[in-house]
Order: sequence, then structure tokens, then C-alpha cells
Amino acid sequence: MSRSDKHILVVSAIRPRHMEELAAKYELHRWDQASDKDAFLANVADRITALVSTAGVGVPTELIGKLPNLKVITSFGVGYDAIDIAACTARGIRVSNTPDVLNDDVADTAIMLLLATLRRLVVGDHWARSGQWSEKGAMPLTTTARGKKLGIVGLGRIGQAIASRAEPIGMEIGYFGRSKKPVDYHYEADLIGLANWADVLMVSCPGGTATQGIINADVLKALGPRGFVINIARGSVIDEPALIAALRDGVIAGAGLDVFHNEPHMERAFAGFDNVVLYPHNASGTVETRDAMAQMVVDNLTQWFADGTLVSPVN
Repeated sequence: MSRSDKHILVVSAIRPRHMEELAAKYELHRWDQASDKDAFLANVADRITALVSTAGVGVPTELIGKLPNLKVITSFGVGYDAIDIAACTARGIRVSNTPDVLNDDVADTAIMLLLATLRRLVVGDHWARSGQWSEKGAMPLTTTARGKKLGIVGLGRIGQAIASRAEPIGMEIGYFGRSKKPVDYHYEADLIGLANWADVLMVSCPGGTATQGIINADVLKALGPRGFVINIARGSVIDEPALIAALRDGVIAGAGLDVFHNEPHMERAFAGFDNVVLYPHNASGTVETRDAMAQMVVDNLTQWFADGTLVSPVN
């Protein structure tokens, strides 16, 4: 198959260097840059056999329906809840993601948020910068992570990487998931039960309809006024109005959040809480990890055009 036979629709671009590599090997069609997307698509739709996107953008289901010869979607990111996998599978469209290479940075960020929230890092930074330290003396005491119970919602690859970092800190690990895993951690078959048990609830499950809003008012109430919630999963997993109410009313002690509904247009109420640490969906946001993720997209396309298989298939 020649270069002219390999037409790729770019819905959302990956790293610049890797985009240059793709442009050198394939015919790229920049849907992401088109001002009139319908007119643009009318000229190229029949030629498109592959598509590149990112987890944050996904692929609109109606767009998939307009690409009659689409065979493969390569997505930059682990999550694929913004891609209709069932519709793709029904049409024989293969989908790939970029797992594993971001586990360490995401797990590191989870621990960073956990410690920053319990130890009130942002408040302490302001206390020093604003001059309150010299004017008022030591800032109020905070909460230690050592000896606390960490309840992980979703003990997948990232969840296990978080657990491996929390253990040396001195935290006791418990988890909730669809099934019990061959680990020595405390298992709860009920999410409310895990929230009752935990001091810190760490959300690391996949997004999508199956987990939408599972961290709701009842879960937050069970976590209690000394409990904290950390979310590095998807914004959809938490009922945001319930979380805002819980923070406002002292139902829980605080939160560390990397993900939100309607990103990047975060609910501004979160900015008003000094017991919340905010991070702009950047858990995997290191040069090294993003380059590795982009390389996996390139490798998936290379292997697909070579033999019709994928390095990291989803379906």
C-alpha cells in the first residue's frame, strides 16, 4: 500500500514531532483545523480509512457514520468513553488506546494530590507568600496520611500503581471493584461500604455510563466529615453538584481533583474552597509520558497498515 492510499483523518492532534512523522508517512486530513467541517468532510470522507484523536476529544458518533471506509481509530490516552465502542465494533472498526505508559505519572499525581490535600499545600504556600507566616505565626495544623485508610475505587493498573505508592507512606489499602482481585488489600463489594471504611477515597475507575455519578451524595455522606476524596479518573464519575454541596456543608473534609465535568470549563464553585486542591487534567502531563503516548499512536498505525493488527487494541 502506497502513501497515497493511506488517508488519515485527524480529529484531535497528538504531539507535534509525532504529527510530523505521521505527515511524512501518510496523507493527513486535518478535520480539527477545518472551519467548515461538513464541506471539508464531503471532499475526503470516502478516502478515510484511519482516524487519529485524543481521549479528551474522542470521536463524535455521527462523524463515524459519515466515514464509510473507516477501518481503525487510534486514540491518544487511556480512556475511550468518548468513543462509541459498541458502534465501532458493530461496523468492524478497530479501536486502540495508549495504556500502561502513563501509569506511573498518573499514580504519582494521585499521591501528589492526596498529600497536597491532606497537608493543605496550597494554603501553606499562600500562608508563606502572603506574609501571614510572619504576621500570624505558624499556619493551622493539618492531617497526616500515615495510618489512614485509602479506599481505591477501581483497582486496575493505575489503581494498583497508586496502592504501591501509598503503602510505603504507611496507608492501609482497601478497594472496590466489579470483582475481588488476587491481592492482600481489604476488599469491599459495596461502594458505600468502602466509603464508610476509608479515610481517603481515591477514584481511579474508567469513565462512561457504567460509572457516571457513582460518587454521589450517599457515598460522600458515608465518607464523612473527616474524609477526603481524590479523583484522577474522569469528571463524570463524581456527581459534581453533590460534591460541591458536601464541601460547602462540611459533609467531607476536602478534595483533590484532576478531572471535571465540561472540561476545560470547570465549575467555578470549586475555586472558592480552600480545602480543595485543583489540577487541570494534567496527571499524565509530562513531556516523557506524552511523547510515549504519541509514539504508541504512531506504532498502532504502523502496525495496522503493515498487517491489520494493533499494538494496544480496545475492541
